[in-house]
Amino acid sequence: MTHSLSASWLKMMSLFIVALGLLVALGAHPTTAWPANMLADIVFWPFDDTQRIDTESARVLAAISGGVMVGWAVMMWLIIDRLMPADPRLARLLLIESTLAWYLVDSTGSFVAGATVNVLLNTVLMLAIVLPAWRIEADAIASTN
Repeated sequence: MTHSLSASWLKMMSLFIVALGLLVALGAHPTTAWPANMLADIVFWPFDDTQRIDTESARVLAAISGGVMVGWAVMMWLIIDRLMPADPRLARLLLIESTLAWYLVDSTGSFVAGATVNVLLNTVLMLAIVLPAWRIEADAIASTN
């Protein structure tokens, strides 16, 4: 994977995370909660339409977690767009370490909560970020030799 392809892929992942964060944040209001309810139902497999974001506390947590996801994705985009060209090693470190921190906390919590499908989905997303980010340093080393 070339440096350019890694950057493009990581930007696509950040846009995906923005979309996912907005979907989760829609759970903050009952009239817009359907997509977040569906996501909750998927991660608590089987898909049986029984999981709902239907309490005030669940709604505020949807708003908070959706906002955090959007913020994380915007930061990823800025790291890729602005920092990576100037300091690819630091960009790689920030992308990989923050992604692994998210992965460990989110996946552990999901497992404890019984949302094991979310652990699988988290693993796919983590790999979709970490593997191309790992290439950033390899490409930077190759271009300096």
